[in-house]
Amino acid sequence: MHRLVFWLTYPLLWFISILPFRLFYLVSDMVFVLVYHIFRYRRKTVKENLNLVFPRKSTEEKKSIQKKFYRHMCDIFLEMVKSISISNEELKKRFVFTNPEEFERLKKLDKSIIAMCGHYASYEWLIALQLHGIDYKAFGIYKKVKNPYFDKLARDIRGKFDGVLIPTIQATSQITALEKAGQRGVYAMIADQSPKRYKKTHWIDFMGIKVPVFIGSEVLARKLDLAVVYLNVEKVKRGHYAATLINITDNPRQEPEFAITKEYIKLLERQINIDPQYYLWTHKRWKHRNRPISEDSVIID
Repeated sequence: MHRLVFWLTYPLLWFISILPFRLFYLVSDMVFVLVYHIFRYRRKTVKENLNLVFPRKSTEEKKSIQKKFYRHMCDIFLEMVKSISISNEELKKRFVFTNPEEFERLKKLDKSIIAMCGHYASYEWLIALQLHGIDYKAFGIYKKVKNPYFDKLARDIRGKFDGVLIPTIQATSQITALEKAGQRGVYAMIADQSPKRYKKTHWIDFMGIKVPVFIGSEVLARKLDLAVVYLNVEKVKRGHYAATLINITDNPRQEPEFAITKEYIKLLERQINIDPQYYLWTHKRWKHRNRPISEDSVIID
């Protein structure tokens, strides 16, 4: 069944990917009509999230954010499809780095780098990282796709741009092995997912609401002494993005406990507050907000 679904779907995805950008974004506009007006995909979730996070904004302001968000969401989904056929030159032109000199500074530390980011702006075109003269191997930590054929497609697309995907459950072991082998790399980690509530977890205020948070990036940075940056991606205009590397720490072992996680959350919140339409509001980030916090949990102040 997985194979059948893939081979029925892939020709359409490939055809969309080779369309000129003018027609390509016309397809995105049509997808928006279907997703937003016809199927009303997760409209309730988006509305609840915006009401939670922006209680002081008017109803009209939140409706405007919601509609702009859905247009952007359709764009990034289609841009993921565009990655099937986009050339190196085109992708490099559309996803640029504003301060490549920061990579040069970090290289002098002779350390691998954890690049923390959120579900904000374009997290699909981070594969452009390797195209900007960065001679560190680029790795993306990702949740494995259930359909093995689409999972292979995702890995093949990243491989086309010299990137490698590492499944989340293998991240610690694989990165540790690479470090022991002396392989320097940039590890892109989207760290704003909602973790499952285990008996012991960590909670933090995110957009004014206390929620469980992953601290895996910080733990790994301390364990392996990796430099940490925040990858601040902004949408310049449709189909064009600019990424800025913001230093969080060069020496994670010298930072106070949870300082890296707190700085990451602060930087992501700043982006969301400036341009909220580019955050992934369909993500149920605040679903555990009303759950009781166990006595052995850690509250990050």
